[in-house]
Amino acid sequence: MKVLIASDVHGSAYFCRRLMEAWDRERPDRVILLGDLLYHGPRNDLPEGYAPKEVITLLNERKESLLCVRGNCDTEVDQMVLAFPILADYAWLYLDGLSLFVTHGHVYNTKHLPPLRRGDILLHGHTHVPAWEAGDGYLYLNPGSVSIPKEGTPHSYMMLENGCFRWKTLDGAVYHELAVTG
Repeated sequence: MKVLIASDVHGSAYFCRRLMEAWDRERPDRVILLGDLLYHGPRNDLPEGYAPKEVITLLNERKESLLCVRGNCDTEVDQMVLAFPILADYAWLYLDGLSLFVTHGHVYNTKHLPPLRRGDILLHGHTHVPAWEAGDGYLYLNPGSVSIPKEGTPHSYMMLENGCFRWKTLDGAVYHELAVTG
């Protein structure tokens, strides 16, 4: 299975369209969005091309392929306009022999771990900083942010295929790769 993983669109129609271009180029079987889809939040500046209504349309057009978890900026009101579920705080996914705990990162993260077993992967966004770090028996991965990257990192997403994670800029350039066996 080929999976595109992205986080923190924050209502930017400009960067959501760039993500859609990556989606069309990558042709994934599924897309996992790690929250913070429509609103930019009080701590962030408005992202370029801020237009949440356009983001709604862009995402709803592809609802069949989306798997989402709730970010700290996502609310029940957002769910009323989105045609796919976004209010789950986390999900367990089993892909390519890998066990992934998928969440946004504002509740469960490396400082407040969910119940993980040795070899599990903690996958979250929220920090807007890409990550690939070994924890105590687990692996922490973060795709970075589509629209508001921090700490000088690129606007980015991740691909998972055949046990290999690839961090990519929105134009598709790979800037990190990590093979993980299940």
